[in-house]
Amino acid sequence: MKPTISTETQDDALAIAKANQKPGQTKEQTKLIAQGIEKGIAEYKKLQKAKARERDKLRKQQLKAKSRIAATPEDITEENQDTAEGNGPFTRATWVAISLLLLSWLGFAFDYMVNH
Repeated sequence: MKPTISTETQDDALAIAKANQKPGQTKEQTKLIAQGIEKGIAEYKKLQKAKARERDKLRKQQLKAKSRIAATPEDITEENQDTAEGNGPFTRATWVAISLLLLSWLGFAFDYMVNH
């Protein structure tokens, strides 16, 4: 079955074909070029829909995998131990970043005081 091409796509294809029309080109030739552009646009849309379906499938698989992993009792136990130990939301990398930020601010303040 031949896929139907929207009138909007047909209009766009004809506009593109007319914009790129060469001197001496007949209306029939322009029409054939427009039909080729229509087919190209339809094929592009078809490929984009297929890619979108694949992305959606992959996203759903990842969500399922995450939900399965999150549901394991070992992970829940580890999370409870972390909060019980007082680690909270900050990791070691977060504390390092905060420390470096504070040191840089102190350096800027010291430099400002020395130079003014």
